[in-house]
Amino acid sequence: MDRIRIFQIGTENWSNQYLIPENVKVIFPTDEIEMRKEIYEIVVLERNLSEEEAEKVLAMSMTYCLFAIDSFKMDRITANLFRRRKGRIIQKDNIQQFLNEDAKKFFPKPYGEKFKPENVGIAQGFKGSIKWNGQYSVSIYGDYGMVFNQIAFWRTNIPLEKGQAIEFWLEYRKDEGVEVELSIKQFVSGSLADVLDSWVFTEEDLKNPVMIEGTKGSGPLYCSLRARGGGKLDIIALHDRISRWDQGIFLVGGERYVTSEREEIFAYFDPGDLKPPLAVYFSGYKTQEGFEGLHMMRKMGCPFLLIAEQRFEGGGFYIGSPEYELLMVSIIEKHLNKLRFFPEQLILSGISMGTIGAMYYGCDLKPHALILGKPLSSLGTIASNERLKRPKGFPTSLDLLHHHGQGMDDAAIERLNDRFWDKIKKTDFSHTKFIVSYMFEDDYDDTAYNRLLTELNSAGVQVYGKGLHGRHNDNTAGIGAWFKGQYDRILRDDFER
Repeated sequence: MDRIRIFQIGTENWSNQYLIPENVKVIFPTDEIEMRKEIYEIVVLERNLSEEEAEKVLAMSMTYCLFAIDSFKMDRITANLFRRRKGRIIQKDNIQQFLNEDAKKFFPKPYGEKFKPENVGIAQGFKGSIKWNGQYSVSIYGDYGMVFNQIAFWRTNIPLEKGQAIEFWLEYRKDEGVEVELSIKQFVSGSLADVLDSWVFTEEDLKNPVMIEGTKGSGPLYCSLRARGGGKLDIIALHDRISRWDQGIFLVGGERYVTSEREEIFAYFDPGDLKPPLAVYFSGYKTQEGFEGLHMMRKMGCPFLLIAEQRFEGGGFYIGSPEYELLMVSIIEKHLNKLRFFPEQLILSGISMGTIGAMYYGCDLKPHALILGKPLSSLGTIASNERLKRPKGFPTSLDLLHHHGQGMDDAAIERLNDRFWDKIKKTDFSHTKFIVSYMFEDDYDDTAYNRLLTELNSAGVQVYGKGLHGRHNDNTAGIGAWFKGQYDRILRDDFER
C-alpha cells in the first residue's frame, strides 16, 4: 500500500511526539514552506500562515484534506484557506487517535472496477435457462430450491491487503419469488482452499454498499451469489471499490447517489475560489471506476463539479430512467444553489462520452456555455457504425442500443437518436455558447457537429467550432489542448478571471 503523507505545519514534529503508523509518513518543514509539485494526502496546520504560505499550501493540498489543530485561533488569511479547502478541526488531545484510525482513509490512489458478465460463472447442476445480454447482464430463470444455493460466481479473485477495506455494490433485478444473498470468502494468501475470513450479505444488507475489512491479514477474495425460490434473476454488475470508510467514494469528499433501480451517479465538488462560474465536467468512457479531469479542473481555479457514472461497460452516456435524469439535474442544481450562482454562471463540459451528458442536461439547465471535445450525439448511429465502419471498436454501443432503444433494428436506432435530438430541438439555447472541437473523420459519430448546427433552433445561439482530421481517437491530445484553451478563454473573457 502507498504511504499517506501528512504535511505538518507546526512547531514540533509529530514523529517525536506520537506513534506514527507504518503506512503514514510525516513531513515536517523546519524552515520556510517550500513550493513543491506534490499534492499531499493530508495537510495539518498548527499555526497561522502568511499570505505567501497560504498560496503554497492551497496548491499542495486537496479539498476536504486540510485540517487544523484546535490549539490556535485562525486569522483572516488562514481562515480563508480553511474555508476554500473545506477544512476540518482536530482536537489536540485526539491527534494519536486521528493517526491510528483516520489517516488510513486518505490513501493516494483510488481504485474501483466491476466484473464483466463474461466473468460470471453459473453453478454446475443448474437446470434453468441462461442468457447473456451482451456486456450488460446475465439473465437466469429457473427453480433455485428451498434453501440458499450457490447459483453464480465471479471467476476473478480480488486482492485484499491487511488493514484495507473494500466496498461491494451489486446491481441486480429479480422476480418477487427469488431471494438472493452475496457470499464473500477470503482465502489465505497462496492457498487454494484455506479460508481466512468469510461474510454473507442479505438483500437487506445489499440495499446499500457492503464493506469488508482485511482485519485478519492479506488474501484474495472469492465472490458468489446464492439464491432460493424460483423465477427470473438478472445479474447486472458486481462493483468492488477500495473503501475510504466514511470519507467519500473514490476521492475524499466524493459523493454517491443511487436510484430505486440501483443505478449510481457520482459527484465530486470543489469550491475553488468560490467565484463564478461553476464548471461541471462529465467523465468520458473508462473501465476503471472513478472520476476524470480532477487535475485539469483544479488548475482552472473556479468552483468545479466532476460527474461520473459506471453503468454498462465503461459508462452509460448519462441517459436513463426519468428518475435517473431528474437526479442528475438535481445534483448539479444543488451545488449551483450552494454557491448561490445562477444558470448564466454555469459551464457544462465533457469529452467524448461526457459531451452527451453536457448537451443532454444543458437542455434542462441552460448554462452560459457548453465546452465539448469530440462530441457524440446520435447514440443509435454510433451503434450502427459498429458493424462496418468500426467493427468491434465499441461494443458498449450495442448494449446501449438494446437497452435504451428496445431493439437492434433500424427503428431502434432512430428511437435512440431521437431521444437526444428531440430534447435539443425543444430547448431555447439563445443565451448559451457552444464551443466544439470535433474530428472530421469520426468513426463513432461523424454527423454530430453538422447536425448540431442544423438542429439548434434558437435565435442568438453562438457556436464556435474547430475540426481536426482523424477518427474519434486519433488526436486526443489536440482535442484536449483546444478544450483547455477554450476553458481559459471563457474564464478570462466572460468571467474576468
